[in-house]
Amino acid sequence: MSRRTILVVDDEPEITDVVRKYLERDGYHVVSAADGRAALAAFQHEKPNLVILDLMLPEVDGWEVARQIRAAGSTPIIMLTARGEEVDRLLGLGLGADDYITKPFSPREVVARVRAVLRRASGEAPSEVLTVGDLEIDHGRMEARRGGVAVTLTPTEFGLLAALARSPGRVFTRLQLIDLVQGHAFEGYERTIDAHVKNLRHKLEPDPRRPRYVLTVHGAGYRLAEPGRD
Repeated sequence: MSRRTILVVDDEPEITDVVRKYLERDGYHVVSAADGRAALAAFQHEKPNLVILDLMLPEVDGWEVARQIRAAGSTPIIMLTARGEEVDRLLGLGLGADDYITKPFSPREVVARVRAVLRRASGEAPSEVLTVGDLEIDHGRMEARRGGVAVTLTPTEFGLLAALARSPGRVFTRLQLIDLVQGHAFEGYERTIDAHVKNLRHKLEPDPRRPRYVLTVHGAGYRLAEPGRD
């Protein structure tokens, strides 16, 4: 089995070198780019399994790189952001990033996040098929369908829908959803789940402004509508 390829995009060589060292030690093949234009070229040429992407880049910024990567498919993206820049985190997640890491960071944390996101992306979960009304969530194929029509989701969006679908009607707090989907819950960042819900609704709901499936429970969190009850 060939090694998985990780594209690391950052204009700080010290960061790229340390991330490369730890990822290669964990068995990954690592390619890198120091600006947005080179990142897009490397993405097209290498077809990586995952992209670690800094937001502040020369040539083409990280937001535009993320837009183009997401337009090309569902390759997982982990954003690198400066500590305290919550707006950047939310913008990145709004573009479809699967996770984010704040600078400064632990290289071991980067490796753990990469493992977790790739595990979700590869469908390393029970090969169950969940059916809730006209929604079908197929873990084995990592596919979601609404009324028999496939809905293209990122690994995080798929994980979010699957978590809700296991218990239709149950209210999950934002912290619970972050923990279930991403494997880590940080109280200060719980609002980032809203960005993932917004993206999921945009793809899943006939009218995202009037959701029928993923419902907000004000002051509590989110739940999946129960067929015949909502």
